[in-house]
Amino acid sequence: INYTLTDVPADCAYFHAQFRRTNPLPYQDVYTILDGVTGQGHYVGTYMAWGVNNSGWWGEGEIKFFMDGDGEFPTICGTGTEDYFCGSYNFENKETKQYQEFTTPYAGLHQVLRPDGVYRSQTRFGMYRWHITDPIRFQQDLRVTSQALGWRKDRRYLPLQDDIASVAFWYQTLPAAPFPALPHRDYLEVI
Repeated sequence: INYTLTDVPADCAYFHAQFRRTNPLPYQDVYTILDGVTGQGHYVGTYMAWGVNNSGWWGEGEIKFFMDGDGEFPTICGTGTEDYFCGSYNFENKETKQYQEFTTPYAGLHQVLRPDGVYRSQTRFGMYRWHITDPIRFQQDLRVTSQALGWRKDRRYLPLQDDIASVAFWYQTLPAAPFPALPHRDYLEVI
């Protein structure tokens, strides 16, 4: 390992990571991945764990990046949860009609936990997206959200009340705003 001792510039950006979880997401609410970031920086990635509380499709929600004073409308608005994680078309293997795990250097659906029938557990998904080749830069502030939308049987949107957790990763100049307190450990238990 080579290194050089030097003064750190005043405008140096520092690495941050923030965990959040909402279980269940209240009806018609938007899940917050990250909020309260002020200063300059760039967003470098998202890890999301999603526990589905129904048997239908769950990945229609848009991932939105509100930055630099955005109000109602974000600077970046995705087309669907599965698209943000680079797994379009429901993460489905068309031959097996099953969810298809995949991993790449920058995005993936690396984990699908299927109910085993013994304890009637929910289906759970682990997904990641690293913005290494496409960092999302901000100058003043940043907020990242995800809609939780699925489909009803008649093809209308279904606001979901799922168990959603995430870790957001970003660099920013200091000072950083205080993080929200972590929930009590009993709240963090998967139920």
